[in-house]
Amino acid sequence: MKRLITLTAAAALLGSVAFAGPVADFEKDFRAMYSAYRTALFGTNAGKQDVSADSAAKLQDQLHMMIVSFGETPPPQYEDDPMWLETMTKAAATVETAQAQITEGTLTEAHETLEAVRDLFGELHRRNGVQTFSDRMNAYHAEMEDLLAMDVSALDTAGVAKIRDHAAVLNYLAKDLLDNPSTEAEGSDDYSGLSKAFAGSVAALVEAARAGDPEQVKAAVGGLKVPYSKLFLKFG
Repeated sequence: MKRLITLTAAAALLGSVAFAGPVADFEKDFRAMYSAYRTALFGTNAGKQDVSADSAAKLQDQLHMMIVSFGETPPPQYEDDPMWLETMTKAAATVETAQAQITEGTLTEAHETLEAVRDLFGELHRRNGVQTFSDRMNAYHAEMEDLLAMDVSALDTAGVAKIRDHAAVLNYLAKDLLDNPSTEAEGSDDYSGLSKAFAGSVAALVEAARAGDPEQVKAAVGGLKVPYSKLFLKFG
């Protein structure tokens, strides 16, 4: 029977020393790996080849170490998942493809390739009832990207109404992730400042959508990506 757990509840549900060690060890490794992943995403999106190459190499090394350590003996939260090893090896193969693209200088393609890694781990978590701060940030990101794809250059009443709907969803998703901060956030001045800026960008969008002024809405939509990206890069 699958364990329907969240990472914040894992220690309580798997309270024995025998379980707590593997759970904690894996999550520590996973967070380190995901930090390299975030940097690789940032580097490829920003067109920084050296940063992209270095972070992708670090990401690949950490993925391989995790496969060696946990591939045949997954941590308790994933031990019932028949796709565990397949997911990890697919992630490593995807990063290898991105590395080749980075070497060729096709960073836009590499960025799109790396996006698939986020989906692989998101599906891994969903299958096993695990939800992390990164999953919550990814849920917000998907909704934000839908909104940013809209043409806000000439908003009419119907357009403002659509943005009002997006704003309500983003406000809910932002509250969910801010109510469940990452483990690195505790006592961090960086997190405090970045999370406040992120929350402020969402609040500005909600206020603008309610007011209904097209120019205010346009400015608020334009103010979403940077605060999110900074929070994601450091803690997502």
